[in-house]
Amino acid sequence: MVGLTSAAGLVGFLSEPDPDLRVFALRKLDEEIDLLWAEVADSVGTIEALYEDESFPERELAALLTAKVYYHLGEYNESMAFALGAGKLFDLDNKGEFEETIISKCVDTYIALTVPATLTNTASQPAPQLITSFPSGGGSASAGLTSPMTPFSQSTLPSKSLLSRAEPSAFDPSLPGGAGAVVGSHPAPLILHRDIRENLHAIVEQLFERCFCEGRYRQVVGIAIEARNLDVLKRVILRASEDERREGKKRQLEGPGKGEELMEYVLNICMGVVQERGLRNQILKLILDLLNDIPTPDYFAIAKCVVYLNQHSMASDILLQLVQKGDARSLAVAYQIAFDLYDNGTQEFLAKIQENLPVADGDGTNGRSGDDKEETAKETDQLISDSSIGSSVRRESIPEDQKKAYDSIRTILQGTKSIDLNLEFLFRNNHTDMSILTKVKDSLEARNSIFHTAVTFSNALMNAGTTNDGFFRQNLEWLGKAVNWSKFTATAALGVIHKGNLSQGMKLLDPYLPRDAVSPGSVFSQGGSLYALGLIYANHGTTSHVLNYLREQFKNATEEVIQHGGALGLGVAGMATGSEDIYDDLKDVLYTDSALNGEAVGLAMGLVMLGSGNIKALENMIQYAHDTQHEKIVRGLALGMALIMYGRQEAADELINGLLDDPDPTLRYGGIMTIAMAYCGTGSNKAVRKLLHVAVSDVSDDVRRVAVMSLGFILFRKPSSVPRMVELLSESYNPHVRYGAALALGISCAGTGLDEAIDLLEPMIKDPTDFVRQGALISLAMIMVQQNEPMNPKVGIIRKTFQRIISDKHEDAMAKFGCALALGIIDAGGRNCTIGLQTQTGNLNMAGIVGMAVFTQYWYWFPLTHFLSLSFTPTAVIGLDHELEIPSFKFYSATRPSLFDYPPEQETKTDEAPEKVATAVLSTTAQAKRRAQKKERAQKHDSMDIEPTSATPRTADPRVDDKDKMEMDDESSKAKSEKMEGEKGEEKEGEKEGTPSADGAKKKNGKEPEKEKFGYWVENMSRVLPAQLKFISFSADGRYEPIKKPTGGVVLLTDTKPSDPKTLLELKSRKKVSSITPDTKTRQTEQGASRTSAGTGGAEAAAGVLTAVDEDEEGGEEAEVPKDFDYETDGDAFEE
Repeated sequence: MVGLTSAAGLVGFLSEPDPDLRVFALRKLDEEIDLLWAEVADSVGTIEALYEDESFPERELAALLTAKVYYHLGEYNESMAFALGAGKLFDLDNKGEFEETIISKCVDTYIALTVPATLTNTASQPAPQLITSFPSGGGSASAGLTSPMTPFSQSTLPSKSLLSRAEPSAFDPSLPGGAGAVVGSHPAPLILHRDIRENLHAIVEQLFERCFCEGRYRQVVGIAIEARNLDVLKRVILRASEDERREGKKRQLEGPGKGEELMEYVLNICMGVVQERGLRNQILKLILDLLNDIPTPDYFAIAKCVVYLNQHSMASDILLQLVQKGDARSLAVAYQIAFDLYDNGTQEFLAKIQENLPVADGDGTNGRSGDDKEETAKETDQLISDSSIGSSVRRESIPEDQKKAYDSIRTILQGTKSIDLNLEFLFRNNHTDMSILTKVKDSLEARNSIFHTAVTFSNALMNAGTTNDGFFRQNLEWLGKAVNWSKFTATAALGVIHKGNLSQGMKLLDPYLPRDAVSPGSVFSQGGSLYALGLIYANHGTTSHVLNYLREQFKNATEEVIQHGGALGLGVAGMATGSEDIYDDLKDVLYTDSALNGEAVGLAMGLVMLGSGNIKALENMIQYAHDTQHEKIVRGLALGMALIMYGRQEAADELINGLLDDPDPTLRYGGIMTIAMAYCGTGSNKAVRKLLHVAVSDVSDDVRRVAVMSLGFILFRKPSSVPRMVELLSESYNPHVRYGAALALGISCAGTGLDEAIDLLEPMIKDPTDFVRQGALISLAMIMVQQNEPMNPKVGIIRKTFQRIISDKHEDAMAKFGCALALGIIDAGGRNCTIGLQTQTGNLNMAGIVGMAVFTQYWYWFPLTHFLSLSFTPTAVIGLDHELEIPSFKFYSATRPSLFDYPPEQETKTDEAPEKVATAVLSTTAQAKRRAQKKERAQKHDSMDIEPTSATPRTADPRVDDKDKMEMDDESSKAKSEKMEGEKGEEKEGEKEGTPSADGAKKKNGKEPEKEKFGYWVENMSRVLPAQLKFISFSADGRYEPIKKPTGGVVLLTDTKPSDPKTLLELKSRKKVSSITPDTKTRQTEQGASRTSAGTGGAEAAAGVLTAVDEDEEGGEEAEVPKDFDYETDGDAFEE
């Protein structure tokens, strides 16, 4: 049947009084509306009138036709309103463009109508205010009026700010998406009739029910989170669990069920996508409630939530429940949760969990080691208002097996178990290439302080955590050239090398540590030893008496250098303890107004109060930053304030706005660092916009540099987005902006080997500015850490570039310094560590982020470079059974062995005897010889008539023999050179095709290389890279099975054959460190040291060198200026 070509007749029927004719016209037009909509559009008012006429029998049909006309006209809001009025005639099951567009519009409108109602319920919550004064008028006006929870978009900004033009300055709950939303991301909410609203909710409910029936739960989760409708979110999770139970037990053997998968998805969305802290807390609380109601809860998901919400009491309750069950699997789950809590929690959080664990009546030990900590009361916001903090230790009579389990959990929560396992892993798998370190040392002049420090850093980073300090023992003469702060740095390097060696830390550093009486040793080595002690016990000061020892040494010290090192050590060891006593001790030294101490003390104050948001501390630090005249003190306080606001997000906005409006560029620098720390890993759009605005508008190069660099901290969870964002900034005319872009790439893409980031950094190696080249080299090493040629073919070229730059005598000192750091970073921890700013379970790695942030301050103070070791994460899979023993077993890696293998060690050229070279003969000499020989032969020919026979045999002409011999030598040397060239060609071909040594050897033997087998078995406690984890599997018929999917690090195992005898891994013995007193140590010569320290560690061997007092220590020059060279003749010497 031929369709209609004109709508004129049907449109005319719409004006007829007979309702049957109008209904007929509507039905025909509805069938052909996609072709005739242009003609019908002129009469859309008539169709609307039919819909509004309540006596018309087909009102819904008129509404549907009107909706389609407005849809074709592009008026989607009106089209949606009339489609909702069509009732059941609007068919959701129809897969047309009209239906899909209207459904999408309905979802957007549903979100826009739901979000403001949710925000009005939570916007009126009171929050403490930061009472302080900033000198800038724009910032101080809002400082006293705006809540710390107020985001950037709601605060008053100066008129020059682009944000103040793009976003409203006052809070308006009617805004779609709320104040935290990106402008334009949500439509403006429509004013809809009550019936239309009901129809809208009915349509959305139909969509949800359809998704439930089809198993598309994630779509409902996305709508619920975007609409902030937690009731819908709770419903979809419960519905998924019900559907799973309805399907029966047949799916239990097929892996995790729908409920577990959906819960994990919601957690990932909550942590990675949701940017507002308040909404994230509400979602996590909901998940916690749901998980607790499930008969078999996912304890690992609960642990992830309780860490973020600071619910220490709930964490301890979970551990109690599991221990009381008593079976091997429950114990293994409890231990695994304890390891996860340790990886993600702060010292204060873990200490509170230990307090809540029961202690046997006869046991005198407290659940909490170290000194008692006061509660950090004054925080900007209380996450859990109804959480009860256990202040007393629970003592009760418990069975012996439970007592043993609680003791094991305490050992795990204190970190000693994890540290011991990581130390054993790094020690037994150490693949440090010492030839690289030796070449760095030989290429850099030790009498130059910056070069000596660079070699020290390279050694420390390359051997971080391995306890391998043999480089110091083997190079005592080089070590003896360290003076003043180079000696401070070299001593602190021992803390990086022995990081985590809690059992031997004090013994190792005993020769260096200051004594109660006046010590005869160098104050620089004493200060460095306190810094090293803090690095060894980094973030674990409460597990022993080290924190008290550092505090006493800091208070008793009179030398500024010792106070400086003590402050750094105290801050690192007491990280995030929130101790008011330590803070007061640091504040007392700060008020002495010493520039040398002030920088370290300000930083240490921030480390101790890390993430607490302590308002009293912030007010004191801001006030003193305005009072002091020392830039170093202001810089230390600015960084300390940023650390106090770690992870606080919107709660830090008032401080950020105040600091950014300050006329002092150093405080503005601190404001940018506060953005980086408060919003680290969130990917916050408003934080990124603020940083980009400051990066192109601030008048200070330092502020612009750190603004670009801070993008790496915000976006390190989305590394692929950073190269595109900083591409133009990396080509800026300002070298400071280019440097910031380089470090932003290194921080965000660390360990990924991302090609886009490498493509941006490679041209920057040739930048005309030395410090830009330095930043590019360091960032390349961060990105290429633990990469080999099968994973990234460019790593070989980059390593050769590092070797070339370090050996180039014409290269600038700054670039060589960066290259030395790069060589240490790329082989971090014996090639067994990566740079991890998030934990293996997906949470933020607090110590890693703080270490990276403080490391970037090496720009101002080189000793802070050691903080980078805090971000080194061992990449291993360490399997433990329910008794926390290390069984010997293997797991399968479904890859080629070479794909994730260690990079080959650098080939060292052996010294060969010089070959004899054939003597060169000039052409004129050869011609003269030939002429002489021709003349001689002619003379002999003339005298042949009467020549008598000689009695002695005639010898050949020696000149002819020499000539022939020379020609033979030339031929042999030519053949030899051709052979050498052939061998070189084969080696080059081998390098192109695969591994140079293996392929080259096989080609020389005339054999084809064997094809590499796919898949291999890996021994327990071996290196497993993060990219390799998805290829790891455990044998189905094996003895040991993991409690959860391996994510790297410690994995608890269940023993399927507990009655069989088990084989344990033999722990390799470490070097025993004996205590040495400085009185018995004298300065050793290189020969004497090699004899006496043959069996000792590097720390012991270097003690005599580093503790020696430098001559003219305070004002002395690093190296004596050489005198004029006097030429002495033999005559002068004879006269003398």
